[in-house]
Amino acid sequence: MSDRRALASGDVLAERYELQDLVTERLGSTTWRANDRVLNRNVGIEMLPSTDPRAHQFLDAARLSTSVTDPRFLRVLDLIEDDHGQHLVVREWAKAFPLDQVLAESPLPSQRAARVVAEVAEAIAEAHERGVHHRRLTPHHVLLKQSGAVRVVGLGVASALAPAGHHDTLDDIHEYERLDVQALGKLLYACVTSRWPGAHIDQLRAAPTEHGRLLRPRQVKAGVSRELDTICDRILGTPPAHHRPPLTTAADIAQALHLAGDDDVRRDGPTTLTRASSPDLLRLDPVVQPQGPPPGLEPPRRRPKAYEPAPPTPFERGKARALATTKGDRGLVLAGILVAIVIVSILAFLAGRNTGGDDDSGPDGTSSDVRALPIQGVRDLDPQGDDKEENRSTVKRVIDGRLSTGWRTATYFGQARLGGIKDGVGVVLDLGGPRELSAVRVRLAGRPTDISVYASTAGADPPRSLKGLRKVAMLDRAGQDASIQVRSGVLTRYVVIWLTRLPEIGDGEFRGEIREVTVEGAS
Repeated sequence: MSDRRALASGDVLAERYELQDLVTERLGSTTWRANDRVLNRNVGIEMLPSTDPRAHQFLDAARLSTSVTDPRFLRVLDLIEDDHGQHLVVREWAKAFPLDQVLAESPLPSQRAARVVAEVAEAIAEAHERGVHHRRLTPHHVLLKQSGAVRVVGLGVASALAPAGHHDTLDDIHEYERLDVQALGKLLYACVTSRWPGAHIDQLRAAPTEHGRLLRPRQVKAGVSRELDTICDRILGTPPAHHRPPLTTAADIAQALHLAGDDDVRRDGPTTLTRASSPDLLRLDPVVQPQGPPPGLEPPRRRPKAYEPAPPTPFERGKARALATTKGDRGLVLAGILVAIVIVSILAFLAGRNTGGDDDSGPDGTSSDVRALPIQGVRDLDPQGDDKEENRSTVKRVIDGRLSTGWRTATYFGQARLGGIKDGVGVVLDLGGPRELSAVRVRLAGRPTDISVYASTAGADPPRSLKGLRKVAMLDRAGQDASIQVRSGVLTRYVVIWLTRLPEIGDGEFRGEIREVTVEGAS
């Protein structure tokens, strides 16, 4: 039996460090919590057998890492050669949980993920300035304290402990930096999805790919912040989508994440992690080990964005601005204009009644030529989808005259508002020319469904998004037969039936279906 196997709790190394608890065994090395009997404090000891061919490289890497003084790296306190047949690296002790243990339970919320990876990126950036590279950064090397503080372990040493045959042979210092930058992108991806890009590692499954390209975080997990999704793509995309500039240094990544985190704070309230490094790295931590769930799951945290209300639409924002103008002196001016409009309308009505002119109104006062308008064409509308399509092959079923068939949306998960990843999807109806709308009747499958009706301005091109369209009607929690009245005076060629809330078809699964649409109005 080897000396390493013979070591046990209570053994004293270097006549000073009393072993207490075995923490991990990894890549041939072991990590212990020990008590420094001279200074009466807890320390962490990482050891490797002296006969291991990596032993001297192990100590050299630890010695080089001491030039980096960022407090987020656990400091090396002592280096000991060949004691009890072991090479020892003595470090500060932090009572914390490895990030991979947290992510095995659940991904982090976007705001917390941004703060954690920003802290790691800042620490790695300072190491790069000193010419030191980690090169093996994974969730196992990131520790989270109960306070939320972040600690990084394995600087240099993790690379030295790579199994035989797996050492990096790159000599270019820029390539080492690129490896750390890529690892930061993968770390951010893992924080929001609990998947690791490339392969299974540290209790995390491999991230999914499609046609050889890594799926973006928002395609894997609902509720991921768009900003973090973009940052991941700017680091890991080959090349990044939409010609965005790539992030090529740890400092750039830290800055981008802090900006994203600041935006989250303005929208969602105070964060649970401070930007500054926590000063609570105690060197007299008690012997009692932390109990209960990992810190990433225990502190209160805001709900993922997939469960939050959809942001206001352009129409709703415009309405809010209009209401704001009624305050102060501008309100008096607006009130005067409205009174003038009412007076002119009354006078015009009286003048028209006195003329006794003929019109086309029927006995109930409605236009006698209101009828079902012919629909010349139909197409799907999905401006927020990656391919801009939503089951396009079946969209003509909404005007085929059969109630047994229809156009279905994709299936969304987590919540009825399209999984929190889109504002809505719908269909565009082409009336063949400008028509005056009166009502829209929609036959649906399932309930309830939230529907909005949009119209284009006269002479406009076929809409590719809701930009420039007018919302002319809406109906919340519609049943299977929805009749929606449109406000008078709407003249349009293109009508958009827009679904913003879908019925549930299974446990946590939501899908909408339009089986038939009829548009009423005047030619």
